[in-house]
Amino acid sequence: MSPATSRPTRMPIAVLLLIIVNCAVEAVLAAADFRLVGSPYWRSLAYDYGAFFAPLLRDWTPNFALQPVTMFVSYAFLHAGWLHLVVNMLALSSFGSEIERQAGTAKFLAAYLITAIGGAACYGLLSDSPTPMVGASGALFGLLGVWICWGYQERRHYGEGMREIWRALLILVAYNVVFYLLLHGQLAWETHLGGFVAGWALALVWGRPIYRRKRRGPAPAEHR
Repeated sequence: MSPATSRPTRMPIAVLLLIIVNCAVEAVLAAADFRLVGSPYWRSLAYDYGAFFAPLLRDWTPNFALQPVTMFVSYAFLHAGWLHLVVNMLALSSFGSEIERQAGTAKFLAAYLITAIGGAACYGLLSDSPTPMVGASGALFGLLGVWICWGYQERRHYGEGMREIWRALLILVAYNVVFYLLLHGQLAWETHLGGFVAGWALALVWGRPIYRRKRRGPAPAEHR
């Protein structure tokens, strides 16, 4: 009997909605940049009111009373142009979808929110830069923290080596070092670190939802 044809897996609705919201925000700001709608000042206003500013946690005066609180989330829905957005959304659609399918919608959205906040908190703690910090990468590195920690838990469960886990961690470190140099220091590595740590901690608290193998060793041959 020939194997059944597998259908392509659909993107989870929660991931799709996050992508739509992020793209819609950037589309409006890009249109304003080219004077198609509103004003070219809309992007700077969006950054002024929605980006994360570390000095607001110290001695800066906010534009509105709750800005030092709302910026912990709002920054994650602003981007520095289409290239920044596309790279982040491709990452979200990839491993974000896998995490949503295994952990469920509620935990996925909770992880996205908590790691975005964790990324911002680490940036606020370690950085004193007056430059506005924007982008979903804090949440994305948080999702990577969840994913890699699941791999760690799975390997520990089966008593396997951690070479792949160390390799994944080294790749992430190398990514941050390379882009920090290429961007002349304009990379919010603190946000990546905070998001990743928050994601790893969440994965430890939640545990691995599904172990991919029920037991070690190859499966027995199928008799026909």
